[in-house]
Amino acid sequence: MKTSILFACILSLTAGAAVAQEFKAGSLEIDQPWSRATPKGAKVGAGYLTIKNTGTTPDRLVSGTSPVAGKFEIHEMSMDKGVMKMRPVPEGVEIKPGETVELKPNSFHFMIMDLKQPIVRGKPFKGSLTFEKAGAVDVDFAVEAIGGTPAAASAAPAHEQEHHH
Repeated sequence: MKTSILFACILSLTAGAAVAQEFKAGSLEIDQPWSRATPKGAKVGAGYLTIKNTGTTPDRLVSGTSPVAGKFEIHEMSMDKGVMKMRPVPEGVEIKPGETVELKPNSFHFMIMDLKQPIVRGKPFKGSLTFEKAGAVDVDFAVEAIGGTPAAASAAPAHEQEHHH
């Protein structure tokens, strides 16, 4: 009963903004999974989210799957002497107790490969994340415009944000 009252409060606070979605797996809180729309014919998309570990033991995001893709891998983007490098992270991403790990553009993120359908703005798609200890958790990825970011990530309208590339 309490959760529905809390939910109503949250809804009233976020009315007008996209509702940030939160999913739980054990002591992990997965916040706002999102992706960007893909251009027509694209075979690759990317997924982002935030994971908070409220527990006392570390866990590790090891993999994921989605019905929209043949492959769903964790990759890391990093700058090395001014060159952008991307590499798969088969060992996954550790989330230490009390830590929040953000999968975001130009950092850790999901590469959603061998797309079976385009990722379309405003049409969320399902995914499943696998953690070493917490196991599998189903999530929904919200889809933003190509080059967009989630509304909740910034209070400024998208057209007022500066773009740094």
